Amino acid sequence: MPGKGKLPVVRKLRVGKKRAIYLPREVLDAVGLSEGDQVIVRAEGEHIVIERAPDPFLLVVRRRMWSRTTVEEFEEESESEQKEWVR
Repeated sequence: MPGKGKLPVVRKLRVGKKRAIYLPREVLDAVGLSEGDQVIVRAEGEHIVIERAPDPFLLVVRRRMWSRTTVEEFEEESESEQKEWVR
C-alpha cells in the first residue's frame, strides 16, 4: 500500500481560477495515484474527501468465488456499483 508507515504529506494549496485545485505530485505519489486513475470526490461537512474509485472488475476478481454469474448479471451489478459511487 503506497504511503503506509510513512508520515502524512500535508500541503497548503490555493484555489485557482475557475475554482481549480491542483494536487502536488508528492501527494499523489504518497497514495499511489497517477494520470488516468479515477477518483471519487465528496463533501463531508467542511471537508473534501478524495479517494480512489474502485475498479468494478477488480472488485469481482478479488472476491472469493461462491457462485456463478453471467456477463449480463456482472454488467448490471457493475452499473449499480458505479451509481452508488457518485452519490
